[in-house]
Amino acid sequence: MATSATTGSTTESGATIIERIPDYELADHVFALKNGPDEAKQEALLAAIRDGALAPLYHYLHTEGLPSIPWDEALYEQLKAKNAESVSELEAQIKSAEEEEEESAIVEGWIKLGEFYARIGDRDQAVSTLRQALEKTASAGVKIDIALTIIRVGLFFDDKPFVQKELDAVQLLIDRGGDWERRNRFKTYSGLFYMSTRQFAKAADLLIDSLSTFTSTEIATYSRIVEYAVVCGAIALGRVDLKRKVIDSPEVLSLLTSEPEVESLAELTNSLYTCEYAAAFRALAHVEEQFLRRDRYLAPHSSYFAREMRRKAYAQLLESYKTLSMRSMADAFGVSVEFLDADLSKFVPQNKLNCVIDRVNGIIVTNRPDNKNAQYQKLVKEGDALLTKLQKYGAAVRLSGAER
Repeated sequence: MATSATTGSTTESGATIIERIPDYELADHVFALKNGPDEAKQEALLAAIRDGALAPLYHYLHTEGLPSIPWDEALYEQLKAKNAESVSELEAQIKSAEEEEEESAIVEGWIKLGEFYARIGDRDQAVSTLRQALEKTASAGVKIDIALTIIRVGLFFDDKPFVQKELDAVQLLIDRGGDWERRNRFKTYSGLFYMSTRQFAKAADLLIDSLSTFTSTEIATYSRIVEYAVVCGAIALGRVDLKRKVIDSPEVLSLLTSEPEVESLAELTNSLYTCEYAAAFRALAHVEEQFLRRDRYLAPHSSYFAREMRRKAYAQLLESYKTLSMRSMADAFGVSVEFLDADLSKFVPQNKLNCVIDRVNGIIVTNRPDNKNAQYQKLVKEGDALLTKLQKYGAAVRLSGAER
């Protein structure tokens, strides 16, 4: 049976269900309020702050200048007092364990204290306390659990450089002896980070691979990870792999009728695969507006995603033609000739599409790269470099021989 140092329970299958610390739903509320008024999310966030005594998070939002959350000094002092009382109790448990020299209880006490700080939104105290717990345990598995909690804190506050550094540290721990379950959790964490930093190819591999063994409910729901996997696969995978890994994925198919966002994303990938470009563009507009811009990981990349998906669709159609009229291409995508002309003009000068726009005749001429010629040029270039190295080596050998 798998065990974890963090607060949680174990399922019948043996997988450890870790408590959501910190609560990512709160981070989603904060993101939504930063992008506009939302009375329901404002009330939910305020209720969570009051009920959970989240004094540090309340202060953080105040200093960040979130106008949707009104500042109440008396409430803040009240919440701080509750936090201080809880901290005193946890520190007393640690002291008792240290007096009795119970190593496991000492580590557990420090972890509980660190998790408490993480729960109430005190980032600095959470990280420093969890690092102390990390130093006090010799168990590789417990070290990984603690390090993953630290990563969750970094993701909650959207500190990407911090998360990158911590992921690198956990990778070393995983390589030294992480078990099957912890390796799978690490895949999900890494996939989310790569997706949030626009490294969609890396994210697609990790998130798709984690679907069949997903247990990381402390960081996201299963349906949301499926949605992220489809998004990353749509932009990063070629047509064959998209069909095999995403469109025909049992995990994606199982959620089609129950999750509206999965259905929209599936419509986008299916339409692109079946070359129904007008339907793909309609689905892309819906996905961008209703999903990407509302997700705190993907919102910064929503415009990039939409642009690259359009480029991908254009390239797929143009592969089948030597020349194509702009009118027929515009009709295929369900857009105006003017829109198509302006959009293609963003890609052609940057060599992101192998074509030339002939505005006089109203046609598009494809320029398929000469792969054989490119391979020949590469061979000649690498051959010249090798000959140069051999000549230098020969000169050095002759020189050393003359000296002897």
